[in-house]
Amino acid sequence: MALDDILKTARERARQLGLPYEGALLPGEAYQVWKEAPNARLVDVRTHAEWYWVGRIPGAVEIEFLTYPDNTLNPSFLPELEQKVDKGALVMFICRSGGRSHHTATLATQAGYAGCYNVLEGFEGDKDAVGHRNAKGGWRAAGLPWTQS
Repeated sequence: MALDDILKTARERARQLGLPYEGALLPGEAYQVWKEAPNARLVDVRTHAEWYWVGRIPGAVEIEFLTYPDNTLNPSFLPELEQKVDKGALVMFICRSGGRSHHTATLATQAGYAGCYNVLEGFEGDKDAVGHRNAKGGWRAAGLPWTQS
């Protein structure tokens, strides 16, 4: 699918879901946008523990939204984002399953980032019938690039 078509579909999803940011992308779409859109950035908002123990996306900007181990809001999230990502960039946020990235896309939009997108399903996707992740949706299950420490 062409880049413009992917972004149009993502914007339509956001409109249908009543989301307060530019768009919502599936993992494969996000990867294509990241590789093809000039100045696109992928921001991984999971915790340090998740990056080290679960896996990393090579080249993604890593900024904790919630800190490990206490899961409190990272007070330097927005200052770090402003230091690492231009406000004019197309910014895609990813977390474990799409919840934190929804919140960060909303927060970044409120802070003046115009092109914010949430990566639906996140890095690990939803739980399957037996309660395990990484089989039902998500970046890893889609076979997209990742590494593990």
